[in-house]
Amino acid sequence: MTELVEHRELFIGGELTDPLGTGTIEVVSPHTEQVIGRVPHASRADVDRAVAVARRAFDEGPWPRMPLAERIAVISGIKDAIAVRHEEIARSISSQNGSPYSWSVLGQALGAMMVWDTYIGIARDFTYEEHRAGAIGPILVRREPVGVVAAVMPWNVPQFTAASKLAPALLAGCTAILKPSPEAPLDSYILAEMAQEAGLPEGVLSILPADREVSEYLVGHPGVDKVSFTGSVPAGRRVMEVASRNLTRVTLELGGKSAAVILPDADLESSLAGIVPVAWMNNGQACVAQTRVLAPRSRYDEIAEALTAAAAALTVGDPLDPATQVGPLVTSRQRQRSLDYIAIGQEEGAKILTGGGRPAGLDRGWYVEPTLFGDVDSGMRIAREEIFGPVICLLPYGDEDEAAKIANDSEYGLSGSVWTADVERGIDFARRIRTGTYNINTFSLDMLGPFGGYKNSGLGREMGPEGYGECLEHKTIHLPAGYGDNGDN
Repeated sequence: MTELVEHRELFIGGELTDPLGTGTIEVVSPHTEQVIGRVPHASRADVDRAVAVARRAFDEGPWPRMPLAERIAVISGIKDAIAVRHEEIARSISSQNGSPYSWSVLGQALGAMMVWDTYIGIARDFTYEEHRAGAIGPILVRREPVGVVAAVMPWNVPQFTAASKLAPALLAGCTAILKPSPEAPLDSYILAEMAQEAGLPEGVLSILPADREVSEYLVGHPGVDKVSFTGSVPAGRRVMEVASRNLTRVTLELGGKSAAVILPDADLESSLAGIVPVAWMNNGQACVAQTRVLAPRSRYDEIAEALTAAAAALTVGDPLDPATQVGPLVTSRQRQRSLDYIAIGQEEGAKILTGGGRPAGLDRGWYVEPTLFGDVDSGMRIAREEIFGPVICLLPYGDEDEAAKIANDSEYGLSGSVWTADVERGIDFARRIRTGTYNINTFSLDMLGPFGGYKNSGLGREMGPEGYGECLEHKTIHLPAGYGDNGDN
């Protein structure tokens, strides 16, 4: 029996404090369907309070004015604490959203630690002031913190996403309000403890679990200078609409329908060893999951047989069992969404090669078998719409031109991969695909490279110096003619 985790206070401005509202969020295990946690539901009044303390901390407090080395020392404390508590963090996340524990250790906890660590290096090496010989005289270009950042979180990778938003904002000197998803708020209290112990000054960070209505109020708050959002395309459009009323800057990391393209010369065994884990990554609940697999017609039957066997062999079960490769979906709503799309795929004429229902022996929990559709056409809904579940489409193609056309035939453009015996051929193919990140004979998300999407997959970038720059404003200072000629700069 899992112990009930209960929090009665909100983390506002660095302190646990009584909420101003009376609402409560219940966290339900996707494995047992039992309540495993309760936290306060932040109200609009709590948002007002958090924005006020963040505004004061930015406008008047020490954090933006602190030497960078001192901010780095504080942020390093958060990063080091994750290293110590990574197993606890992984268990908390897996119990809430169903992520397989082995994946949570690497992708949810240690992956978040890597994001914090990488941004520390980026901040240390970043150029904050730059002298230029302007067109009409010398100028000084400065990069300064953007202000109060609202970071709105998804439930699928909460700590990784929190790190990708908070690390650049805090290191740049911004203050922040983190809004966890109501499906997965428990691990955010671990983050609050780590931030408090690391010595973040008063007002610099608040954490407000809440639903969509309160999130919208935060996004539209006039005291917020920047919104960083990760979630669905419809929600991203709404964020952009609400934020635009105040001309608030936005970064949006939205959905994906990424294609893994197997070229005719690819080694099938090594290709599938790379594709399968990222097709069914995080139970299919990952925006970068390779949910379309493109196979040459000349090898279609061979690939279909091998991919079917690999999918059928995946271990499905309790997300806290280290042997589990695919766990339950986060909510009954998400499970039904996957089942609905499976029915749609069948109605469209696609063929289920494996899966399609509830796994045997798992009568409780929000489980869906790892499912593979064959005979899929790129015009089908299952090939075009983001399912966000363990449902993968296998599509045939003729030549490379058709493969590139199918890969690009999507409203999304977040990720993708190509598998080939010739890396140079893979690079040429990658240049043809309109996505923000791409992989050749591998799958990776490198924290030193910019991450984000083309088309409906988002706006702006996270990670790398580019992601850090999203938390900074540019200021041009015009200097008098002749300044610097005698070494006075």
